[in-house]
Amino acid sequence: MRQATERTLLTGLVSALLVGASTLAPAAQQTDTSRGTSVPPDHRAVLDRYCVTCHNGRLQTAGLSLEADDLNHVGRDTDAWERVIRKLRSGTMPPAGRPRPEPATYEAFASWLETAIDEAAATRPSPGRPTARRLNRTEYTNVVRDLLALEIDGRALLPADDMAYGFDNNADMLPVSAALLERYMSAAAKVSRLAVGDPAIRPSVTTYNVSRFRLQDGQASPDLPFGSRGGVAVPHFFPLDAEYVVTARLRSRRSREPHQLDLRLDGERLETFTLGGRRRRGAPGTTGRSRPPAAPLEVRVRVPAGSRQVGVTFVEKMVAPEGVGPARLPVSSISYGGVRGAELRVEAIDIAGPYDATGAGDTASRRRIFVCRPADDSETAAETCAIEIVSTLARRAYRRPVDGAEIETLLRFYRDGRTEGGTFDAGIQFALERILLDTSFLVRVERDPVDVAPDTAYRLSDLETASRLSFFLWSSMPDDELLDVATRETLGDPAVLEQQVRRMLADPRASTLATNFAAQWLHFRNMRTVAPDVNAFPEFDDDLREAFQRETELFIEHQILEDRGVLDLLTADDTFVNERLARHYGLPDVYGSHFRRVTFGDDRRAGLLGQGSILTVTSYANRTSPVVRGKWLLENILGAPPPPPPSDVPPLEEHDADTAPRSMRERMEQHRANPVCASCHVQMDPLGFALENFDAIGKWRDVDEVGGPVDVAGALPDGNAFEGPAGLRQMLQARGEEFVGTVTSKLLTYALGRGGEASDLPAIRSIMREAEPGGYRWSSIILGIAKSTPFQMRSSEP
Repeated sequence: MRQATERTLLTGLVSALLVGASTLAPAAQQTDTSRGTSVPPDHRAVLDRYCVTCHNGRLQTAGLSLEADDLNHVGRDTDAWERVIRKLRSGTMPPAGRPRPEPATYEAFASWLETAIDEAAATRPSPGRPTARRLNRTEYTNVVRDLLALEIDGRALLPADDMAYGFDNNADMLPVSAALLERYMSAAAKVSRLAVGDPAIRPSVTTYNVSRFRLQDGQASPDLPFGSRGGVAVPHFFPLDAEYVVTARLRSRRSREPHQLDLRLDGERLETFTLGGRRRRGAPGTTGRSRPPAAPLEVRVRVPAGSRQVGVTFVEKMVAPEGVGPARLPVSSISYGGVRGAELRVEAIDIAGPYDATGAGDTASRRRIFVCRPADDSETAAETCAIEIVSTLARRAYRRPVDGAEIETLLRFYRDGRTEGGTFDAGIQFALERILLDTSFLVRVERDPVDVAPDTAYRLSDLETASRLSFFLWSSMPDDELLDVATRETLGDPAVLEQQVRRMLADPRASTLATNFAAQWLHFRNMRTVAPDVNAFPEFDDDLREAFQRETELFIEHQILEDRGVLDLLTADDTFVNERLARHYGLPDVYGSHFRRVTFGDDRRAGLLGQGSILTVTSYANRTSPVVRGKWLLENILGAPPPPPPSDVPPLEEHDADTAPRSMRERMEQHRANPVCASCHVQMDPLGFALENFDAIGKWRDVDEVGGPVDVAGALPDGNAFEGPAGLRQMLQARGEEFVGTVTSKLLTYALGRGGEASDLPAIRSIMREAEPGGYRWSSIILGIAKSTPFQMRSSEP
């Protein structure tokens, strides 16, 4: 019965997504319903003189013709006119070498076009029509955490999601396949059993591997004690009150010195092993050596159910290096053993169990689920409590109030589960599994009201707005307070909405704006997969990899929490480092694995552009790439991505063994001599060369790869010249509105879960205008998005 029921539920999930997809309409051109506006004569003259000479019906340069467009009704083709505005604002048109108007003319014409389009958008809003979407992997993980107080490994349960427009929450890229449905079904069964504490859970082994590229030469984690060396601390969920076997596996070389290995649970020592070294000869029962590293290092211990920290680490030994050899070999070398005296390294932790379970225990998940217990042993008392439990869970999981029919459906599953499992908890587990497979849980659907005319903008319900808001700011479901406000239908009050937005930004869950939104926008999520060449950069290790990513996460999270101006992302003179990262940056007096805020004494690394994560993900494995870095700056900082390269672009010439080495700039100049390449590279390369003081893993250098001084001078086609990271930041500050517009556009795309459209640009301009007096603070931009037409409204099906 269970299998057939689950198949029925999953069929409903597919149907919901297919219906949502079928109602997705392409962005319609905004119909201009406004009356003709008076056009200053000089605007038409500017267009004819500087634009129509190329963008006419005969040449169709860049696929754009402006000669027949009527300036009296710019709302007829907002896509084309928004392209014109973008080129005017960036000063990229007319092309360099062609006659150009005065800056004041640029500004006047662009401002007039923006005003005309914005007025037309206010007359007839076009908020777009996001399709139904399933929860992506990150959202599923976070919702389970908030619904059930249960941390799960989403990567082990669900596959990665595809990206579109820079983000993996895009509705069009979240399809459902038969294989994925099986994964959701398996995840629901596993999550419900862990959360309730199913006594039938069988013993299994969970392995936590430690990368061989970890240094393990000091305190490896703040969760390990001071005076420890290497190892790892991992959070592990123990599903039942039971016995578990914790085993440490080591990677080692022969050690003449003894080492002490500690196994710890929640910081408390479980067992200490002495490894390596020689024992006193002739001691009874010895063979002249202590326990060899290859021997099993395990402890069997009874652990209460719940999430706990398991740690394995060595007691640090102070060993003075001798001789002239290096104190540390590169992590890529076969002989690597960390620092001298640290030949033994933790390779993995295995946690096996549960064995001899005595019960489900008192876990945070059970406290979250079991909001009541039956008053007595009667069926009536049990069902009364079951109604309260499933009603509470369903309301949170479905992100709305539930009706009587839905409660009765869940009660049927509760009764079947209680009959099958023989206990009240088994019934609740079965009902919970049903909730986790329901379309209302797995899919976010916004349905058109029955009384709305086709192709008409309408305001979302408060409950739909609450879901949009929570998945925007938390990548998770609304909490009880937000649901209560939405259920009372007061979220439409601007004051109430602002209060909720500010409350949610102050919540720790808002850190997902750094770890999820910004990590995708700025690409530093790719740090998990970058692989710098070990021959070119032997000092790169996994400690540095993780430090790079954590620095940028903490930096952006701190900016949002302090409600600083968005432009501070480019100019802030502070960041967060631990000892490993500080050593890489050349910062003194920073010790330990924990991160702390530091202030730079110079302007080399101010803002995002000096951070190792950004500089590494925009480089190749063996060298820097001014092109990749320049393209990244155009796309993610200035919001002006270059066109895709043509298919016949020749590759950059690498060093030839028969000729003298040439610098990157010399090779790029030869590359740009090809007219096919020059048009794009003239925009990208100057930006990228300004960052050439940083090598491919973000280390400062004054000498380039061929031994000459690094040349970091550059100039854009409009004549704007700059030099080095400091000069680049000053140039970007001068174009601060472009950067703020990029941040706002990226945030809106992420918040809506769909690609940006020309009809969104009036809203973006409005958000920026309202945020400008306060210095473009994060809260102002985020609140502006929450109040905007694309966020608050939706177009009905045509």
